[in-house]
Amino acid sequence: EVQLVESGGGLVQPGGSLRLSCAASGFAFSRYTMSWVRQAPGKGLEWVSSIAGRGSTIDYADSVKGRFTVSRDNAKNTLYLQLNSLRPEDTAMYYCALDKYRGQGTQVTVSS
Repeated sequence: EVQLVESGGGLVQPGGSLRLSCAASGFAFSRYTMSWVRQAPGKGLEWVSSIAGRGSTIDYADSVKGRFTVSRDNAKNTLYLQLNSLRPEDTAMYYCALDKYRGQGTQVTVSS
């Protein structure tokens, strides 16, 4: 059974940083491209970033490029998202995703 458990969200001031983690289990983590997606209040799901199984290919949405960094530790079955230079418009529930599977999410709120 695929399980994805996100953590690391919180309340941060504009310009601040957070590091999100996603602990994965129930599948061969290193074989799969993993993604981060987010959903702001009242809006649809937005793709944020993806990283290939071995980390050879990484992509970002234009809205986060240069500010967010995705990484993974295949030995720990863990996906990360470093969020820097946060803006109020980054406020959302952040999910890690594998195809149709998502975790329960971790809330990021950017506010002064």
